Amino acid sequence: MKAIVSYLKSLFLLELIKGLRVTGGYLFDRKITVQYPDEKTPMSFRFRAHHALRRYANGEERCIACKLCEATCPAMAITIEAAPREDGTRRTTRYDIDFTKCIFCGFCEESCPVDSIVETSFFEYHGEQRGDLLMTKAKLLNMGDKMEAQIAADRAKDAPYR
Repeated sequence: MKAIVSYLKSLFLLELIKGLRVTGGYLFDRKITVQYPDEKTPMSFRFRAHHALRRYANGEERCIACKLCEATCPAMAITIEAAPREDGTRRTTRYDIDFTKCIFCGFCEESCPVDSIVETSFFEYHGEQRGDLLMTKAKLLNMGDKMEAQIAADRAKDAPYR
């Protein structure tokens, strides 16, 4: 009996008809497609994308070369080299993040004691070659300068949760 039922189902293409019924049910529903470059979906203020190095209000970079972000990075995407300055403080001479390795986990941001490295909400970047996705200290500082207003606004929204 099961063989006959199975034969009839395959003869009348019952599974295909069930699938087409589901597809037909969505045919006249409201469309949810977003026309991306023109329209953008809302993002959470906690969204993590492109990294940035921040500066203090006087223009001095915040990073004190403690290397905690390098130590906590599970993908080992961060490379830091440091040197002492004339005033005795330690600052970075090299701060690289390889975006081909980075998993955007946010551990670097959480481990930073001076809130120097942050992940911004800027996700519209690309690289045509592998070297394009190696973010140097200059690129990260430039991104921090461009996104500082947005970073400060996101920090204000996140303040109750910290």
